[in-house]
Amino acid sequence: MRYLEIDFARGIAVTLMIVYHFAFDIYFPNYSRIIFFALPIASSFILISGICLYISYSRRKSFYRFFKRGVKLFLLSLIITVLTFVLLEKGFIIFGILHFFALTSFLIYPFLKYIQNKFFYLLFGIFSIALGALFLNFSLNSYYFIWLGITPKNFFSFDYFPLFPWFGILLLGVFLGKIFYPNGKRSFSSNLPNSKIVRAFSFLGKHSLLIYFLHQPIIILILSFANLTNLISFLKI
Repeated sequence: MRYLEIDFARGIAVTLMIVYHFAFDIYFPNYSRIIFFALPIASSFILISGICLYISYSRRKSFYRFFKRGVKLFLLSLIITVLTFVLLEKGFIIFGILHFFALTSFLIYPFLKYIQNKFFYLLFGIFSIALGALFLNFSLNSYYFIWLGITPKNFFSFDYFPLFPWFGILLLGVFLGKIFYPNGKRSFSSNLPNSKIVRAFSFLGKHSLLIYFLHQPIIILILSFANLTNLISFLKI
């Protein structure tokens, strides 16, 4: 059973992601003008993921499901790394958001299994965020700690989501899941109308992973076609 409000919220996040990446590709390489929009969009994705992981565990306490999810996401993230390494001159993705979701699929299971106190997730989530902020002031001449949030000097990647601080956002999502969906069941009345707009956003939310994979190539094709059209119009003048 899926909850409409969760799919709807994720669908809004997907829409904002598409708009942001469209603007990013247009403004590139002057993307610094809009980069601050990435933080709330990514945070919403990870927060919703934390809620969903808690609901999933509450309904079926199976490590295999989390393991299967982690392996799937790891393979997809590996494809992202290889493709960006081949296609991009610099800034290829070493530990992006799919890498983060793959790793935390394995890490979150023991938390959900052995720690029941919801306030632990709140406090450790805040601690993880603070630790990530602290890591921003550190730099090591090694790539072995990139997954933690400690990078070499002049490190750059177009998509970078280390364990800290983002694991803290995921834990806050688990905390919200325990409050609003105890034992995987909604504890409040949802007044969200089953309208066409809601269903449209919910559809996007249900297929967020597929959309994540396809939207950038589609955006690039659209922009390339627009540039080609402008060039043809220019030559006809």
